[in-house]
Amino acid sequence: MAHLLEIDDLRVRFRTEFGAIKAVDGVSLALKLGQTLGLVGESGCGKSVTALSIMGLLGPSGQISGGDIWYHRGNDRIRLSGLHPRGKAIRAIRGNEVAMIFQEPMTSLNPVFTVGHQIMESLILHQKLSRPQARRRAVELLQKVGIPWPDKRVDQYPHQLSGGMRQRVMIAMALACHPALLIADEPTTALDVTVQAQVLELMLQLQSELGMAILMITHNLGIIAGMAQDVAVMYLGRVVERGPVREIFHRPWHPYTRGLIDSVPPLTGPVRLKPIPGSVPELRSLPAGCRFRPRCDQALGVCAEMEPVLKEVAPDHLAACWRC
Repeated sequence: MAHLLEIDDLRVRFRTEFGAIKAVDGVSLALKLGQTLGLVGESGCGKSVTALSIMGLLGPSGQISGGDIWYHRGNDRIRLSGLHPRGKAIRAIRGNEVAMIFQEPMTSLNPVFTVGHQIMESLILHQKLSRPQARRRAVELLQKVGIPWPDKRVDQYPHQLSGGMRQRVMIAMALACHPALLIADEPTTALDVTVQAQVLELMLQLQSELGMAILMITHNLGIIAGMAQDVAVMYLGRVVERGPVREIFHRPWHPYTRGLIDSVPPLTGPVRLKPIPGSVPELRSLPAGCRFRPRCDQALGVCAEMEPVLKEVAPDHLAACWRC
């Protein structure tokens, strides 16, 4: 099957008072229709910036400084990275064919509009529905994502809903126009485990019904194990390991990937967590050679001299480590 989304050597920088900061530095990913790709890593590694680059939402200080983002619509190949972020072309795709569930529903939903109004907005813009048609569709979507009494909730404001309900509203907004690609940026943040399970089960169910692709961004490896077929591990703006979920979880090659897996508490037996030593360096003062070297207990001499590149260590399994 042809790829729906292709990211090729993506580089993103932000203008700051300290100069230009490279938040994403050479990321390459690919995603097929119906597939779920997990993107994992510590906070600040560039996961959300990669997603915002796809959507054209980097803001005035952000800029794609290199690489390409390609979106495939049938026989058409659209270079998203070349579209103006406020132009008609990207606005016709954003929220329609490519949708995003943002990390914080309370800050992403507009507090002065009802949740129904916010769902109706994209239906009126992209689907050209009348207001009565859009309202009926909004009620149907709220019912579909499991919100009780949707005909009443549609007229409520975000602060009148619980955290789980607000997250479901975000999912309803994202799915309103039947997108081909759904980007989920930490979709279960600040939710209790019961609601987390319900939200993830809902996403899997809707993916099965609609056949959409999902880019799942999270630091929770348990979510990736249960939802994704492939996973990419990011560290300091670069992908350090990429491949099938089962292969990477059972045979991780990169020390950072092994560190993430070892940091997860076991379900049975004594809890002996092995944290990753040190802390993430600042982007404006990156170490020479391998970016993970200061925190790695297996570093070689070459690790301080040259940065490793992704190389195949098993079928469809790539890792960027000199020990590979």
